[in-house]
Amino acid sequence: MKKLFSILAIAGLLAFNATTASAKDFTPADTDMISEIVAYDDAAVTLQEEAAAAEESKSFHQVLKERFIEGGAGFMGIVLLCLILGLAVAIERIIFLNMATTNSKKLAQQVEDALASGGVEAAKEVCRNTKGPVASIYYQGLDRVDEGVDAAEKAVVAYGGVQMGQLEKNVSWLSLFIAIAPMLGFMGTVIGMIQAFDKISAAGGLDASLIAGDIKVALLTTVFGLIVAIILQIFYNYIIAKIDSIVNDMEDASIMLVDILVDHKK
Repeated sequence: MKKLFSILAIAGLLAFNATTASAKDFTPADTDMISEIVAYDDAAVTLQEEAAAAEESKSFHQVLKERFIEGGAGFMGIVLLCLILGLAVAIERIIFLNMATTNSKKLAQQVEDALASGGVEAAKEVCRNTKGPVASIYYQGLDRVDEGVDAAEKAVVAYGGVQMGQLEKNVSWLSLFIAIAPMLGFMGTVIGMIQAFDKISAAGGLDASLIAGDIKVALLTTVFGLIVAIILQIFYNYIIAKIDSIVNDMEDASIMLVDILVDHKK
């Protein structure tokens, strides 16, 4: 747009010179002035293009970091702390649940073979050497098998509840961080809007430039609070799905153990 205006200005200047003076009155000084105008305009356009290219070349991470700094250290720091603690809990749970995953069918076959070859103690040794809640449940059931199949079944059911509690440990903290992160963002937004209205009241009039900064900071806290909640929600859903899968596996394994014990008693 600036280049177009410059060309129109030059054309007007040339037309004015053509009507007021002859071609021989057009001096080299006029040519130098026109060249300087064109050179200045080209330099300005180049600077604008370079600035636009630099703005577009910023990565998402850089933009996110700049916006985070603009939001201020108060609420942004608390929101970031929620993200760090929530990710720590999520990673710990994911590692624990992956380690707790057991091939229950293979374990049931090993226990059945051990019962047939070496008796209850051999089967208990197999469970001791296997990690995971399914092996622990099997061990508790085998430990009570001398009292009867019904006692072993009750032990399996009772200890299954204990193992479920172990699987769900600390998950409530993750849900707390999911809930509190956007709340902190909304609180930052409300406080920022209050500060903006205080400035309007002190100035005695509405000036957009006076309150734009406060409103921008207020909205940034909400954005980052929602981002944290979304990230943690994804981890939470994965953990819950993993727990449900292990619990279903535990229930199936418990039924298989009771069937094995019934066949062994025959």
